[in-house]
Amino acid sequence: MRFDLVLTNGRVIDPSQNIDTVCDVAFADKKVAKIGEGLAEAADDVRDVSGKIVAPGLIDLHTHVYWGGTSLGIDAEHFARISGVTTSVDTGSAGPGNFHGFRQHVIEPSAVRVLAYLNISFAGIYAFSTRVMVGESEDYRLMAPREVAAVIEANRDVIVGVKVRIGRHTSGPRGITPLDSTLAAAEEVGLPVMCHIDEPPPTYEAVVDRLRPGDVLTHCFRPFPNIPYMRDGRVKDAVLAGRERGVIFDIGHGKGSFAFKTARAMLAAGFPPDTISSDIHTLCIDGPVYDQVTTMTKFLGLGMPLGEVIARSTIEAAKALNRPELGTLAPGAVGDASILSLKPGRVQLEDVEGEILEVDERLVADGVVVAGKWWHPSA
Repeated sequence: MRFDLVLTNGRVIDPSQNIDTVCDVAFADKKVAKIGEGLAEAADDVRDVSGKIVAPGLIDLHTHVYWGGTSLGIDAEHFARISGVTTSVDTGSAGPGNFHGFRQHVIEPSAVRVLAYLNISFAGIYAFSTRVMVGESEDYRLMAPREVAAVIEANRDVIVGVKVRIGRHTSGPRGITPLDSTLAAAEEVGLPVMCHIDEPPPTYEAVVDRLRPGDVLTHCFRPFPNIPYMRDGRVKDAVLAGRERGVIFDIGHGKGSFAFKTARAMLAAGFPPDTISSDIHTLCIDGPVYDQVTTMTKFLGLGMPLGEVIARSTIEAAKALNRPELGTLAPGAVGDASILSLKPGRVQLEDVEGEILEVDERLVADGVVVAGKWWHPSA
């Protein structure tokens, strides 16, 4: 069998198959064809990735990539180049009123995969900048469950769920009530909810209590107030019950939603996140987030093993999306891979509170494979 592309001599780390070894990965017909040794001789294109890590294509479960359509959107292709992300999941930048433009002008032309949670707000996230900040969930007139259901039915190939933002800054006097419309819409179309949480009201516990199995709570390791643990370090009962019930806890770092203090407490209590995501947008791409691999590096610095960090950005994210063809290098899977390195050198990483974590090495992206072909700005 001839292969379109072989990545040879890389350290293949695929948590979905419990693989961590030096070998080759072959691609054909836009899919993963084989993992093994000595595959390069049968390839039309061979890339020697000695000393590099070959992982399944990274999935960032929380991004904002409606570039040009919202003020917070970044370019998904640029993000893939700097971060090795082959699947960006946009989380509510667009609502049913402007999703069609998002699909036509961003999702369809993109060389890298873009999936989306559709915002319960008709207008999506429409007022997000350094000077103008209006929470779209504050105005209940914008809650649009009927329109959300209709748009999802017409776009099930790229829409993975319904997004709502809850908290003092995003739902204001409406509190938790926008979640009612979101759950109703999600139930109607049989998809999960992703729920943003910021400062109270409502409380962290109140939001988690409402979420169903498969729903995602993003910003799960946010700073005080509205934290998931108690003063003595124990994880709150509602949070433990949520995980037991099947709620997915996602990082969603962003401009204001990830604190080392919270992460240390939760990891010490034996409660790691289910997924690691960046919440990348225009107000955090120049810090404190920068990119997905920097977010992953922060967890390496907090003591999480490399394989677990990669799992939470590949197979675990794919499970949250109900997309088993993603997040794995199993033969027959989508032909996406991320080529990464652990670059030595002391680096200071900051959280949203300004706390600095010093690390001796960091993950960097060296290239990506998309649909079975080497995809890189210099290719």
